[in-house]
Amino acid sequence: MTGRRTGRALVVGGLLVAVLTAGCGVRPSAVITGRAAVSGPTEGIGVYLLAQGELALVLRQPKATQAGAAPVVTCSPASSDGSSCQPAQAVALLAAGPSGEERASGLTSEVPAGLVPVTVTPDGRGFGLTVTTTAAVRTLSADAVDQIICTATDAAAQVGLMSSLVPVTIVGPDGTRPPRRCPVR
Repeated sequence: MTGRRTGRALVVGGLLVAVLTAGCGVRPSAVITGRAAVSGPTEGIGVYLLAQGELALVLRQPKATQAGAAPVVTCSPASSDGSSCQPAQAVALLAAGPSGEERASGLTSEVPAGLVPVTVTPDGRGFGLTVTTTAAVRTLSADAVDQIICTATDAAAQVGLMSSLVPVTIVGPDGTRPPRRCPVR
């Protein structure tokens, strides 16, 4: 008889576990799609646009702007390979705004077009970047500041100028924004 009791106990225990765990788990939802993963080598300069209010990295070719002209960039300090130009080019490309194709896919920007000309310089110790512009910086939105910071640090890291985790100070004729790091990492 103990064999029957053990068998019943196992069946009842198994059913109890099945009933208790059936109510747990992931709730049903609609299919959630994402972007395709990047594969293979990438070329271009990364700029951070906004996708539904969130920062999104987009690759651009250096001379691709809305107007079709190269952005106004001042490189400092000058380097023989042009690597110090890339962060300034990236910020200038960002200021050009989203292309028609980018806008059609829902990308936006809060960076004003009047941000250029722009200069991006590393501090003397290699612990940060300074973005200098002729446009007002105190009135920039938090999203615009984040777009500029992430774009400048990503470009500086891409050419080996410094880590992408360094703080960025934005300077304009109306004052200075305090140093901040890119919130994306």
